[in-house]
Amino acid sequence: MIEDIELETLVNDIYEYYGFDFGSYSRASLKRRVNRIYQLDGFKNFYEFLSKVRYDSDYYKRLIDEITVNVTEMFRDPTFYKVVRTQILPLLATKPFIRLWHAGCSTGEEVYSMAIMLKEAGLLHKSLIYATDINSKVLETAKKGIFPLRMMKEYSENYRDSGGLEDFSNYYIANYGIAKFSEELAEKMVFSQHNLVSDTSFNEFDFILCRNVLIYFDNDLQKRVIKLFDESLATLGFLALGTKETIKYSISTTKYKQLEKEKIWRKVK
Repeated sequence: MIEDIELETLVNDIYEYYGFDFGSYSRASLKRRVNRIYQLDGFKNFYEFLSKVRYDSDYYKRLIDEITVNVTEMFRDPTFYKVVRTQILPLLATKPFIRLWHAGCSTGEEVYSMAIMLKEAGLLHKSLIYATDINSKVLETAKKGIFPLRMMKEYSENYRDSGGLEDFSNYYIANYGIAKFSEELAEKMVFSQHNLVSDTSFNEFDFILCRNVLIYFDNDLQKRVIKLFDESLATLGFLALGTKETIKYSISTTKYKQLEKEKIWRKVK
């Protein structure tokens, strides 16, 4: 297991050698993830590990991919999707065009979940979903729209619990242990790399989703990211965060109104 002082050395060296700033990441989460790859790859001491990160750019990329990957699933927290389905999409339906941003989209399961709901609400044809992540590896997976077939039973149950009424298997083709999701859904998605730590706003959106990403950041970085979302969100647009995340300490609450049951806020000013 690496020590706290060694973790700081690693953070400083990554910034010095590659310009990537982990300085504002939650130390507990960062340490847990670095320890995992340190043990997985069988390093005997910290300096052997540090040297590998410093001088082997391919290994550095592997480290970044391992640290920044987030766990996700389709229709995760079905009650959240039910609120989106019943309370948010009917309001967005009045717009001539709908822009959504999935920040920290990981392997894309939640992006496809949203596309399915937009299709069922008759809104997919006038929607565009920008799906971004810092991790290039997970974005490649997301672009393909291919997920393990063994997960479809659980995803189908989540879908039904979220208020879905169709046959979930209509949305994908099953083959050799994989499920390939419909091109009709993928056509309305734009996947690209975006770093919430350092990159700026790139459009105005009606709905921004960033669920269970901010928990990996310290308080200062959380405030910066919320400010970025605020700058990117249209008036009367919606912002959705994870169950343990809030905007309460980052921005004036008079500017946003929280929906009753979920971590979803509407920008009212």
